[in-house]
Amino acid sequence: MSTINKKIKVAIAGYGFGKKVHLLAFNNSEDFEVVSFFHPNKERKKFIEEETGLECCSEWNKLIDRNDIEAIVIATPPEYRFRYAKEALIHGKHLLLEKPVCLRCNEIEELQRIALTKNLIVGVNFEYRAVPLFLQAKEIIDENILGEIFLIKLDWLMSSRADPSREWNWYSCSNKGGGVIGAIGTHAFDMLSWFFGDINEVSGKISTSIKERPIPSEGLLSKVTSEDICLANIGIKKSVDIDIPCQVSLSAISRKGRGFSLEIYGSNGSLFLKSENQQDYVHGFSLTVIDNLNKIKSINAKDEFLFEKTWTDGRVAPVKRIHKLWGKCIREQRPIIPGLCEGIQSHKVCEAIMKSSESGIKVKI
Repeated sequence: MSTINKKIKVAIAGYGFGKKVHLLAFNNSEDFEVVSFFHPNKERKKFIEEETGLECCSEWNKLIDRNDIEAIVIATPPEYRFRYAKEALIHGKHLLLEKPVCLRCNEIEELQRIALTKNLIVGVNFEYRAVPLFLQAKEIIDENILGEIFLIKLDWLMSSRADPSREWNWYSCSNKGGGVIGAIGTHAFDMLSWFFGDINEVSGKISTSIKERPIPSEGLLSKVTSEDICLANIGIKKSVDIDIPCQVSLSAISRKGRGFSLEIYGSNGSLFLKSENQQDYVHGFSLTVIDNLNKIKSINAKDEFLFEKTWTDGRVAPVKRIHKLWGKCIREQRPIIPGLCEGIQSHKVCEAIMKSSESGIKVKI
């Protein structure tokens, strides 16, 4: 079906992030028209239709069978993404996937094979690649302003799961794709690969601090099997014989944690990209560079990196930018970055950290 001169009709699978962020980002889109939501709970169907003014389908097979739907955003809980994505690709749909893309790397690789065979465009919503100050930091790194990179330190210390009374849900279960590695680690490792190059070895430690959470409907406490802390020492390939040392700390249970902090130390200067805003993962970043004369300079993003429009929820604008890129790649039939290749790279690091934590040894990637 040709998409050259018309809007691409898209469906959104998943109602949480799908409604809060993706639906808002699609509003007034030049490229896409949202025609349906998907939610497997038939009891939610009427509520979703009344709240959004869009139809809601509760049968996946019927949704992917529709000829008018050309593309699907899959923003369901992680455990369902592989099956939904595979079946949608087989039915010829372009996809935009939330992360973690799947539960295992071999699943992402299978999606990649199907997408290549069917010439379908599959993007991954690594939205920090679209945030202005991250684009500005990337340019500074690429222009070698910092000189030779000696050390990278990334702390992402959040409090979203710090309250032990927060209810048990899929995030609490490792088999369902829950945990801090899937939630923010996938972004962190994609970010590091994007900024600096391939990650080729890791030594990691994960732990679960809050070991039980309540299920109010049952009056019970249920065991938490997913990690809420991850510490990792990472080697980023610099040359045949040299890796850049990188230290990563991730937490979902740090009350009054420092939020996001990326520190880069080089031979000609240092760069600091930070945000203490725990209510919004996009708004509130600052970028500072210190040169080799110890002059401190606060950096603003170039006009070309700025958003045309922003929303109260800072996630909407970068996701809209990802949508724009996805639409362009669909129309031009060319691969998208970030796509499944980037999803695989990030997930390999996640799996290696899990393996390292279990074995106690460094893992090569």
